[in-house]
Amino acid sequence: MLIPKEVKSIINKLEKAGFEAYVVGGCARDFLQDREPNDWDVTTSAVPEQIQKIFPDNFYENRFLTVTVQTQSKDPKLKEIEITTFRSEAKYSDKRHPDEINFAQTLEEDLARRDFTINAIALKLRKGVGAKSPEIIDPFSGQADLKKKIVRAAGNPNDRFSEDALRLMRAVRLATVLKFSLEEKTRAAIVRNAPLLKLISIERIRDEFVKIIESEKAADGVELLRRLGLLKYVVPELEEGVGCGQNKHHIYDCYEHNLFSLKYAATKNFNLAVRLAALFHDIAKPRVKKGEGPEATFYGHEIVGARLTAKILERLRLPRDLSVKVVRLVRYHLFYYNVGEVGESSVRRLLRNAGPENIEELLQVRYADRIGSGVPKAEPYKLRHLRYLMARVSTDPISAKMLKVNGHDVMEILKISPSPKVGQILDILLGQILEDPKKNKKEALRKEVVRLGRLSDKELDALAREAEKGKEQIEQKRDEMTKEKYWVT
Repeated sequence: MLIPKEVKSIINKLEKAGFEAYVVGGCARDFLQDREPNDWDVTTSAVPEQIQKIFPDNFYENRFLTVTVQTQSKDPKLKEIEITTFRSEAKYSDKRHPDEINFAQTLEEDLARRDFTINAIALKLRKGVGAKSPEIIDPFSGQADLKKKIVRAAGNPNDRFSEDALRLMRAVRLATVLKFSLEEKTRAAIVRNAPLLKLISIERIRDEFVKIIESEKAADGVELLRRLGLLKYVVPELEEGVGCGQNKHHIYDCYEHNLFSLKYAATKNFNLAVRLAALFHDIAKPRVKKGEGPEATFYGHEIVGARLTAKILERLRLPRDLSVKVVRLVRYHLFYYNVGEVGESSVRRLLRNAGPENIEELLQVRYADRIGSGVPKAEPYKLRHLRYLMARVSTDPISAKMLKVNGHDVMEILKISPSPKVGQILDILLGQILEDPKKNKKEALRKEVVRLGRLSDKELDALAREAEKGKEQIEQKRDEMTKEKYWVT
C-alpha cells in the first residue's frame, strides 16, 4: 500500500514551510497492516493558525487543535484530511475530556498521550528518488504488538483509562474488529476501571458498541464486553439471560442463544438491523419464563421483547427508523408457519403486520434464531415454502382489473344493465390482452366491446370459457415458475 498523493501533498507543503509533519494514529496502524484506512490523519509542529495560512480551504471549529483541510480528491475518504498540532494533555477531571490541551514540542511527546501502542505510531515521508517506504517512528513498540496481534495500552494502562474512560470500549472494539487479543495488564486495567464507563455519554458508548456489532466477530465482542464487566453499562438486559435455561427446543441458555444468533447474522454479513434483532429477539425470555426444564414456557416473550428492545434502542439513542425496524423484527420473529396448516390469509396478515419491506430481514432473523438454537440448517423446506407463498400472495392476480376498461364502461357502451354478459365480455377482453398486452388500450378495447356486444349469448359463452382456460394456463405456469424459484416443486 502507498500513502495517497493527497496526504503526501499536505505533508510536503508543511515541510516546505519549515514544519515537521507525519501520518499518525489509526491510519498509520492500518497502513502497516496493509489495510485501507477509513480516513487519514496528519500531525505537525505547526499551530492551527499556521496550518490555516498554508491551506486556506479549511475549517477549524474545535478546541483540540485540529484543522480540517479540504482537498480536490474524488475519493470520499480523502476529500477531508485532519491536521492536528503536536499536543500534550493534562489531567482529565471528568474522565471524558482533558482539562486543558497544550502544544507539545516533539512528536514523541504527542505519541505518548495516545491510547494504545498500535495507535502510537507515526510515518515520515522519505526524501529522494525511489523512496517509497516511509520511515516508521514507534517509541512504544506498536509494530511488535501488531505482529503479535495484541491491543496494549501505551504506557500505564490505568492512566490511559482514567484519562478517557471511553478507551475501555475502544479497546474491545479494536480487539474485535482487528481480531486481536488484549494484553494481560491492559485487560486487568479494563476490569478494574470498568465502573468509569458510567461517566461517558451514551452517544460515545453507542458508537463503539455499533462498530462492535457491525464487525465480523460481533458475538466475540459482546462476550468480551461481558467478561470485562462492561456490558452491564451498555445493555445490562442481555446479562439477565446468563444461566437462564430454556426448554427442549434449545441447547443453549438465553444469553448463549442470543449470542450465537448474532454470530450467524455476522457470519452472513446481514445488516445492522438484523444483527441487533438477532441479539435482542429473545431478550425478554428471562422475564416471562414459567417453569424449569424441558417443558419451560416463555409465552409472550416476543411482545415483551419488542417493548424492551424499544427502550434499549431509545436509551442508546439510535436513529428512529433503525429502531422501528429492529423492534418490528423482534416483535414478529416468532411467526408460525407450517406447510398445509397456514393459509394465504395468515401470510397476508404477516406481511401487513411486519411490513412487506421487512420480510427478507425477518426471515434472516429467523435463520439466525434457528442456528442460534443449535439446529444444523438455517432454511428448512417450510421456510422456503413460506417464501413461495409470500411471493404468490404479493403478486397481482390475473384479473379484469388489469384492463383499461371496466364493467361500467361495458354497460355504458352497450347501454345495458348489470348482467352476466358484462363479466363474460371482460373475461374475453382479458384473454385477448394476456395473449397480446399491446391490445390493452382504451380505444381499442371500447371498439372490441362493441363487436362482442353484437354476438349471441351462445357465442359469448364459448369465447368466455376459452378465455378462462387460457387464464388458468398462465396462472399455472407462473405458479410453477415461482415454486421452482423457491425450490418447492
